[in-house]
Amino acid sequence: MEKTDAVTALAALAQDNRLDVFRLLVRSGPEGLTAGAIADALDLAPNTLTFHFDRLRMAGLATVRREGRSMIYAARFETMNSLVGFLTENCCGGVSCAPASSSKPARKRNKAPA
Repeated sequence: MEKTDAVTALAALAQDNRLDVFRLLVRSGPEGLTAGAIADALDLAPNTLTFHFDRLRMAGLATVRREGRSMIYAARFETMNSLVGFLTENCCGGVSCAPASSSKPARKRNKAPA
């Protein structure tokens, strides 16, 4: 992913409603959701959603297809994965960033005697 594409994608996600829409589309998987289902799930007006869908589509983060009278929106997982890859490609200088696991089990809290 090019830096300009990453900036465009991040700018599209840098708004509450668009981030909510995108996260809902990710949860719905490749099948996507109808515009009406998204509006209902997020309690957003359809005309407001049209604007947000357009921004996500222009950033390459969402697709739309028509099925009968319904518009079905879906996340573009390849763009999302490219963005995450772009953001983390130089993470921790090539060394694993995962925290070392503790060998000690978690401490249990004991209830005070009654």
